[in-house]
Parts: sequence; structure tokens; C-alpha cells
Amino acid sequence: MLQRYSFPTNILFGEGAIRELPQYLIAHSLEKPLIVTDPVVIQLPFFQDIIADLKKYDIRVTVFDQLHKNPLKSDVLNGKEAYKHSNCIIGLGGGVAMDTARAIALSIHHQEDLFYYDDLEGGSKCITHPIPPLITIPTTAGTGSEVGRSAIISEDESKRKRILFHPRLMAQQVFADPALTYDLPASITTATGMDALTHHIEAFLSKGFHPMADGIALEGIRLIFSSLENCVKKPTPEDRGNMMIASLMGAVAFQKGLGLVHSLAHPLSTLLDMHHGLANAIMLPYGLSFNYEGLEEKFERMATASGVNGLRGEGFIDAILQLNQTLDIPSLSDEGVKEIHIPQLTELCLKDFCLPSNPKSIREEEVKAIYEQALAKRVEPLNR
Repeated sequence: MLQRYSFPTNILFGEGAIRELPQYLIAHSLEKPLIVTDPVVIQLPFFQDIIADLKKYDIRVTVFDQLHKNPLKSDVLNGKEAYKHSNCIIGLGGGVAMDTARAIALSIHHQEDLFYYDDLEGGSKCITHPIPPLITIPTTAGTGSEVGRSAIISEDESKRKRILFHPRLMAQQVFADPALTYDLPASITTATGMDALTHHIEAFLSKGFHPMADGIALEGIRLIFSSLENCVKKPTPEDRGNMMIASLMGAVAFQKGLGLVHSLAHPLSTLLDMHHGLANAIMLPYGLSFNYEGLEEKFERMATASGVNGLRGEGFIDAILQLNQTLDIPSLSDEGVKEIHIPQLTELCLKDFCLPSNPKSIREEEVKAIYEQALAKRVEPLNR
């Protein structure tokens, strides 16, 4: 059964939602879409079915799929070139496709250098022109980028991550169809699901006052603990739907902020091209261990939300470690991280844009110690 709701934008949710796409485009005179996706998605059967369905209605589709694992400025510029004969943009895929589609949309009527609009350098105030109609269609349950207002794009050479952010960058319509996630490999379901869980946990722990985001985060934690393992091991439509909803909710919750775990994970993607969700999963217990002292009451509430029988706040980190083990999350060393990488990882972490919203400050030697412990697969209390 399809469900419609609007928060923070218009969402059509449910198995079969994607079949409503052609009529939506026709009703809004958007018969020339640019679909931004990645080289993996275009090979999947459901993608070919979507394209065939659109062509039945004489919708003239242009597909742009030349994306890197972590989107680059050159990807956006190439996508802008591909847009020339289109009149709307559809981001179809995971976070990479969504971020690239959003950045392409920004670039169409904003003619300065793309990073002139970097939010961390005050560029968001220069986003003054409309953007083409933007539609998002998630094919993973992780980033929640389909309801986001930002795009993280890296510089081509330095790989430094830049943020483009503005309310205009939110999609006008989301088609959230859990059936598009049914054929995902277990490794992608795992990494994206742990990404969503990290969003909820860090949003709940982050600085600031936002009771709505806190409530959403706790419900998201509940949904993920109840459904992620099933989605990986023995998926059902209900669990797939729960994970897609939890992913959407995570992107709403983290408008409050993120924190240390993301700041530890981002350099692993920048320096070693690690999947962002996997990097979050690996670093999550270590970041939580650092943040535990002084936040015991919040850990107690997350433990309650997780639904693990008898679990108290101090056991929440153990529950995350157990979940990682159950889902076969690899270690840093398994992913090729070595001691020689730690100084550069530490430097990048301390400069990361998520760190200021972490509930506790952290010193260089503490960041270094966290990476060392993760490399040794040893969770220890750093400051208790």
C-alpha cells in the first residue's frame, strides 16, 4: 500500500512507488529528465525496467552515470554538460548519486565556480537563483540523502570535501520504494544500514537543543535494531520498508548535527576511498566510547530504544560491537589501513566539518589514540 506524506518534502513511500514516476513527470511537464546514477545501478534489472517504463510514455531520458565512489567536482561539471537538453534532474541511487544530482542542479543557474558556494565559507548566501526541478529515488537504505538539503563534493586533486547547502537544494518529490533495495548485496545493505544507524546515534548525542530531532533519532534506532540484521540475513518486505523509513528519518534527525564518528570516518573515505557507511560502522564503537562519560543518561535512552533485553546505557557500546560482529563488519586493518596512515587521518579528522557539533571536545593525541585502538580492534575507555 502506497503512503503519501510531506516532511520535510513530498514523499511517496511503499512497494511499487516507482511506477508512479511517469505520471508525475507528465503531470508536471517534465518529460526530459536527466537521470543521475552510478555505473553499478545502470546494470541492475530494475533500472532497465524504469527506463523502459518512461519510454512507454515518450519521456526522453538522458542518463549520466560517470560517478566516482566519492563524488568529485569534475563529476558535477560533466553532469552539467549532460543536462543541456533536459528540464529536470532525477537522482537515482545512493548518496553519491543524490549528492551529485543536487550539485548539478545547483550549477545550472549559478555560474560561479562550484566551490564558491561552499557553505563552510559562507557560500550558501550566494545561492539566490532557482534550481531545476529535482526528484530523488533512493536505491539504498542508508544516507537518507533523498530528503537532504546538502551535497558533499570533493576537490579532484586534494580530495578535500566541500559542502553545498541550501533549502533550495531539497528535492520537490521523493519516490521511496523499498523494492528497489531487494536485490542489494548483503555488504551494501550492511554498510548503508550502519550508516543510517550512525546518523541517528550521532544526531541524538550532538550539541544543541532539538527535541524533534531527538525523538526521530530514538525511533530510528528502534527501527534499525529491529530490522537491519533481518535485512542482511533473511530480508522481508517489512524489514526492507523499515530500513528505508529509518534512512529517511536519519537524514531529518541529523539536521541537528553529527559528531566525532563521522569526523573519524570521513578521512577514511578521503584518504583510502573506503565506503562511507562501512567507515562509520568500523569507527562507531570507538567514537561512542570516547563520548560516553558525561552522557550516561543519553546512552541509557538509546539502550532502551534499541530494544535489547536488559541492556543499560553502559552496554550500548557492547551492543554495537555485537551488531558489527553479527553483520561481519571488517576491521581497519582488513580494509588496508596501516599505522603510517594515522597521522594524516588524525589531521583530517581534526579539520572535519562534523567535529564542532560533537558533544565533547577532543585533542589531537586522543584522535590518534582512537585510530590506534581501532587498528588494534581494542575498544577502551579513553577518558574514564
